[in-house]
Order: sequence, then C-alpha cells, then structure tokens
Amino acid sequence: MSKRYLNLVSYFAEGVKIVVSDSNSRPATVVQRATIRDVAARAGVSVTTASRALNETGRMSDETRLRVQQVAKELDYRPNSMARGLVQQRSFTLGLLTDDTYGRFTLPVAAGLSSAMTDRGVSVFLSAGEKEPKRMQLNLRAMEEKRVDGLVITGKRIDRQLPVDVSKLGMPVVYVYSKCPQGSIGFVPDDFNAAKNATQHLINLGRRKIVHITGLSSFEAAHLRKAGWLEALDENGLAPFAEAIFGNWTEEHGYKTAYGLFESGADRPDAIFCGNDQIARGVVDAFAHMGIKVPDDIAIVGFDNWEVFAKATRPPLTTVDMGLTCLGKSAGLALLDMIEGKPIESGLRKLNCRLVVRQSCGGEASE
Repeated sequence: MSKRYLNLVSYFAEGVKIVVSDSNSRPATVVQRATIRDVAARAGVSVTTASRALNETGRMSDETRLRVQQVAKELDYRPNSMARGLVQQRSFTLGLLTDDTYGRFTLPVAAGLSSAMTDRGVSVFLSAGEKEPKRMQLNLRAMEEKRVDGLVITGKRIDRQLPVDVSKLGMPVVYVYSKCPQGSIGFVPDDFNAAKNATQHLINLGRRKIVHITGLSSFEAAHLRKAGWLEALDENGLAPFAEAIFGNWTEEHGYKTAYGLFESGADRPDAIFCGNDQIARGVVDAFAHMGIKVPDDIAIVGFDNWEVFAKATRPPLTTVDMGLTCLGKSAGLALLDMIEGKPIESGLRKLNCRLVVRQSCGGEASE
C-alpha cells in the first residue's frame, strides 16, 4: 500500500482519546465516553426523554430539549454508532471512491464532505486507487463490505467516469468533479462563468489585449474556460488578441508559450488568463527571466487556487478558486437526503467559483 494512499486514509481517521501515564510502570487507559444515561442523569430526565431530545423527536418543552442538548454538548456525548445502526438499519458511513491518488482534487472535496457529516454522526470511508477497472472494482467491493449508506464518486476531471458499474449497488450515488451519467446527481464547478468573471476582472483593470493559455484540448474544462474568456471579450466589444493556446497543464507549457509571445517582437498582450495555476506559474517565471514586470507590464490570472503554486508565485497569483470543499459539502447533504428518502431532482449542479485577487493582476488584493 503506497504512502500516498495511507496519507489519504489517515486524513479522515477517527482516533480514540487516551490518557498516557507519566509513569512507565502504568499502562495507558482509555477515556470512558459519556453515555445516554450520563446525559439523562445530569439533565434530570429519563433516558427515553434524553434520547428523544437528542433525536429531535417526541413531545416535550423547548426548555427540556435545549437543556438535554446542552448537557450532551458539555459531556461531549456521542451516540453509539453501532447501536444506532442496528436500530435504524444504517452504518452511518459514506463511501468516497476516487482515482485521484495524489489528492489534488479529492482532498478538498473529502474535507467538505467530512465537515458536513460531522454534526450528523456520519463518518467517511475513503478508497483511492489508480484508474484501472479491476482495481477500482475491488475498491467498490470494499465499500459494499463496509456496508456504506451511500457513495460519492469523484476524480480528476469533470468529463470522465471511473471504470466501475454502480447500477446494481442498491445505494444512493452522487458524483463530484466527475462525469455525471444521465439520470444521476452531480456537482461540478461552473468553469464557464468562472473564466468569464476572471477575464472581466482583467478588463475592469484596463487590460484590453488578453491572451488565453490553457491545457489539453481533450478536456471539457479547457473548452468551457476558453468559452468564458471569449464571452467576456465579446460582451466588452473586444476581439481575442490571439487564438486560445492549448497544451499540457504544466509550468513548461506556460513558460515556453510566454517566451514565444514576447520573443517575436510583434505586438504584445497586456494580460494573460491561464487555464490553471501551473501554467500561470510557468508564465510568471518566463517573464521574470525576460525582465518583464508582473503586473506592471502584464497582468496574470490563473485557475484552481492551488495554494502551493498560487501563494509561492512571485508576485502571488490571482486565481479562480473552484470551491471544491463546497462541492463536497453540497454532495454530502444531497446524499443524506437521498438516503433518507427525500425527493431530489437528478441532474448536474454547477456551483459558483470565487476569484481570489492577489498581486499578479494589479489592483487591490483581496488577500
């Protein structure tokens, strides 16, 4: 098992509180968690009343319900998930299946999913593996063996599905940052409007000759971001300074393309909107070597808000945050509704992105 996979799993591991003795002669002891009987005794009510108050059921005064809930909070009371599962025929566990072993997209999604589940007593079981059909099917089987109540499928791009068959799972499934099959429920960032808003921001700063350097043309996201760039230009009566430049999603692509734009000696752009932060980082590095000042001579905007790139760029990079954490949270809440039998409309939800303004585009930074 790879170290990277272990890191992903440990990201969500729930530890048991223990007290370690200062003396080597005494073993560590497990801290006993408060029970429903402890809550009832402290609140001065019966166990039945305490249970109903915590589950928001039964008839009682608001004062009694709030008192029980406050006592439970003070005692750090957490329901016994095994006993609760036997009663309600649920495991109170969600599965998260992905091929993103690096975690670039999955970890923020998983963080949002986990945060949404914490207050609901639901844990998340993460399974990450390379995109190989047999391996992914084994990972899916592990989810079934864990008897998860529902499954979130996520990946590394919005236009690809994992090679697994979930049609016979018998559990609700939600897709996040992955292709959403017909009749299913999915959540993705709104790439088109995010690109449009990023380009509009450059136009608002007085930039008029805006180039778009982006990733592989086989990615749907690349075309959505190109379309948003073109829409903003058109609405402002501006023609593209050049055709969108496709290539790898890498610093090298950004670096070489930036050199090509300025080495020709012809008319030069005054802004570049990049398809991701790695490309933008390469662009900024090229200009630094050429003695071209960012943002004085040219403004740069990226996409992703991958902070390891964006904040370390000099100057720090203005970029689009895709809201991956919000995607995970929204998917988790939708999945809970499905598990509880609530009506929810199928289809793909495109959630708003946020432009994080730093120093690379000029103007006043938002952080």
